Amino acid sequence: MIRSFTASILLGLSFTSLLRAESVFTGRWALTIPGGGAGWLGVVEKDGAFSSSVLWGGGSVVPTASTKVDGDTLIVTREQKNKEGKVTTETLTGKVEGDVIKLTTVKRNPEGKEIGKPADLSGKRIPAIPARPDLSKVKFGEPVQLLNGRDLTGWKLMNDKADNGWSVEDGALINRVVKAKDKHFGNLRTEAELEDFNLKTEVRTQEGSNSGIYLRGIYEVQVMESYGKPLDSHHMGALYSRITPSVNAEKPIGEWQTMDITLVDRHLTVILNGKTIIDNQPVLGCTGGAMSSDEFKPGPIYLQGDHTNVDYRNMVLRPILK
Repeated sequence: MIRSFTASILLGLSFTSLLRAESVFTGRWALTIPGGGAGWLGVVEKDGAFSSSVLWGGGSVVPTASTKVDGDTLIVTREQKNKEGKVTTETLTGKVEGDVIKLTTVKRNPEGKEIGKPADLSGKRIPAIPARPDLSKVKFGEPVQLLNGRDLTGWKLMNDKADNGWSVEDGALINRVVKAKDKHFGNLRTEAELEDFNLKTEVRTQEGSNSGIYLRGIYEVQVMESYGKPLDSHHMGALYSRITPSVNAEKPIGEWQTMDITLVDRHLTVILNGKTIIDNQPVLGCTGGAMSSDEFKPGPIYLQGDHTNVDYRNMVLRPILK
């Protein structure tokens, strides 16, 4: 009886140890994907089963096809469908060393044949998000005018080889994109790099506008012509694919709209046209198109200009004093 009791304890300890070994994979990982782009991986474990979601460069955060742990190895499979509905798979296998995850990716075509060569990438564990800041106690520095209403002083294209659709007209910063095979329009960024701040600006959408304001080059607050459309994490004022606005506050196309954005301690507040649509919500990681997945480094304000026409004016930033 004593031996049986002892064996049960040892079995329980072994099972607990196994769960602890598997739990090293759970959490949120800031990835640097092949080619140097920003990525993100979130792994969740519930009742011994794993699931995950991923951001791979551009686009949205999406669930993966499968997630499992085999001993000390994490195996995540992504799937992508082409226009014909055929599925290409990408398998990520990785191991954790401290707060670093090292992964290898292998792609296979719909017939299961390997595409190209395996590629290595790595990621860092993202620390837990702190408690919601008390915004009434946040101290701000002096306001800084980011747009002078005359020219692009203080701004530059992120890719100096891209076509420049940005100019200043009647005091407003405007972006005009021409759809052509030989045209590739660029995003515009501040020369200055910033930490946490409050940003107030006005934006005017054009027909089909799809732009965005990237905070520190990492988090995109969506700018889109979405008046009259249902709430969505890809519509006006959303944190792109991560936080859906709580209410619709858009104005019709062609009207100037106000945006009041506060980023502090990885928490985001967005006030659109006087209505709070994101209220001091935690940000779980970078968004598609981020310059970096490192949420702790300073970065610029950057305006997405490679998609469609859009206008901005009266952009004022107040840095948060630590």
